[in-house]
Amino acid sequence: MQPTKAFVLGLDGVPWNLVERWAEDGELEHFATLFEEGASGPLESTTPPQTALAWPSIATGVRADTHGIYDFQTLQDNYTHRMATSADRGGTALWEYLSPAMVGNVPMTYPASEFDGKMVTGMMTPEQNDGFTHPPELRDEIRRSIPEYEIGLKWTEYADEPAALVEDLQANVENRRELMRMLMNTDDWRLFFFVYTAPDRLQHLNWDEDVILEHYRYLDDILGEVIAYTERQNANLFVVSDHGFGPISRVAYPNRLLEREGYLARASDDSGRGVLERLGVTKASVERVLDGVGINQTKLVEVLPDEFTDAVARQVPGDHPLYDVDFDATTAFFHGTSHLYVNRADRFERGTVHPNDVETVKRQLRETFESAVDPETGDRLFDLVDGEDLFPRDDRSPDFIVKGREGYLIQSALSDRLVTETGAMEATHDYEGIFFAGGPSIAANTRVDDATVYDVAPTLLHSIGEPIPEQIDGRVLEEILTIDSPPERQVLEPSTERPSSETDDDFQDVEDRLRGLGYIE
Repeated sequence: MQPTKAFVLGLDGVPWNLVERWAEDGELEHFATLFEEGASGPLESTTPPQTALAWPSIATGVRADTHGIYDFQTLQDNYTHRMATSADRGGTALWEYLSPAMVGNVPMTYPASEFDGKMVTGMMTPEQNDGFTHPPELRDEIRRSIPEYEIGLKWTEYADEPAALVEDLQANVENRRELMRMLMNTDDWRLFFFVYTAPDRLQHLNWDEDVILEHYRYLDDILGEVIAYTERQNANLFVVSDHGFGPISRVAYPNRLLEREGYLARASDDSGRGVLERLGVTKASVERVLDGVGINQTKLVEVLPDEFTDAVARQVPGDHPLYDVDFDATTAFFHGTSHLYVNRADRFERGTVHPNDVETVKRQLRETFESAVDPETGDRLFDLVDGEDLFPRDDRSPDFIVKGREGYLIQSALSDRLVTETGAMEATHDYEGIFFAGGPSIAANTRVDDATVYDVAPTLLHSIGEPIPEQIDGRVLEEILTIDSPPERQVLEPSTERPSSETDDDFQDVEDRLRGLGYIE
């Protein structure tokens, strides 16, 4: 009988090459089982291969120009930004089609949606508040049953303590496993979607294969538990990662290239900024002073109006990619993890590029970036992908995605150098994640070589006999399924109440977590 249930086990940042090698070597017993008894292959990530973009793509099956989340922070027309939340997400997630559903620790789900089932939000959740769970009383159950549960660790604290990171991360993932077990304590679900973000966090700051393998053995043990559970539930299982991972050797700063070539101007020092800088007053020094006198920056920012804190940020010198730029004299700027924008007069408040000149500027930018080299090695630094090609349905998408070439991590700060050493960072995202499937609808010992993150949702739906929503971009991986009937496309409406776009939460702790991993400046 065809199953009516599906389980998604998400493993953030797990690369195909490591899992394939270690499964073949007998190190990962349960992954090896899926190789033999199910379907497997690399899973191509989004462009860029980034958590905030990829998990909504997996959950909805649509590209960013439909679901609308391009990065952890949403750029505003006045050159400020705010944290992206689930309210910013378009498209329809699997748990909004399939009910009841159990959803745990999926990035970009805060604040929790109201639907038939349970949700515990994941990465980008500021604190264990009312938006942390659905229903709200689930939060109290977690506090009673898993009192040490944490949303995420503050990675800035581990730059010089890799051993402490491994130990604390293990405790964090063990608590996450207890949450999974709590949600497993029912048969009343059609979709179970649970993500472990620990491998990504570990690998950013520790690319020692012995350490990684030990962590993957624990993930393999979790997988064994999930396989046994899905067999009892007669459910199909999908094991996916949002992107892969690989080592880095250098850090490159696109905003430095833009400044050097005359596209970007820093904020002028002929105002109070220059006086402050000569007196040693910078953003970094202000933060140190506040810490030294015991003033909690989080609470200080929380009680001050956004307009005031933005104005102060613009006056105190530093290397912020937005607050320390003179946009009246800037043609193009880099922001976020990979995003290059033309300072368009028809989009930004202080835009300098007339719409008729945008294509000329884009051509010049491509030539500039594709000819940029590491001054020490002579290696090319960047590749560019046109935003119109990647995101044709959204005219407010980034103009380019900037890709660091092999071994180069990109960061957005206003650096005085084009390339620097990596510091605490040892590895970053790449495009080849993992895809595994098993269960009653999955053909044994099958290989798929061209699966993408957009294919997970439609394949899952068809595997349990559900129609495919018309808006989904991905394809059904029919070659891995034992189902004879072709996929059916329909216009479907979700049965859920989306969260409000307004949120008053303070995201300072979230910013600290992202900053420690190099995601924001």
